[in-house]
Amino acid sequence: MQPRKLGNSGLEVSALGLGCMRMSFGDAPVGDKQEMISFLHMAIDRGITFFDTAEVYGPFAKEELVGEALEPFRGQFVIATKFGFHLNPDGSPGFTGLNSHPERITKAGR
Repeated sequence: MQPRKLGNSGLEVSALGLGCMRMSFGDAPVGDKQEMISFLHMAIDRGITFFDTAEVYGPFAKEELVGEALEPFRGQFVIATKFGFHLNPDGSPGFTGLNSHPERITKAGR
């Protein structure tokens, strides 16, 4: 897998990335947790080092899944995550608006 540098940061990732939204919810049937962990391991084995997710997809379920699956490969990949949402009060996937106040961003990072 060929690498790519992101901007001027010097951060290097695989030319192909993996979007992780449909790994725990969505329109199509999704695999169980162990299937998704195996899938993420196969991506690493094939040279994928860039994974994209968002707090709003679970909420937070995707980050937990990706973090658990990729923990054995710590330091060998980059996770991009989107944040800054008013999450649904009932904890369901989705959001009711945007919130990029510093305290919300700090909370999302924990």
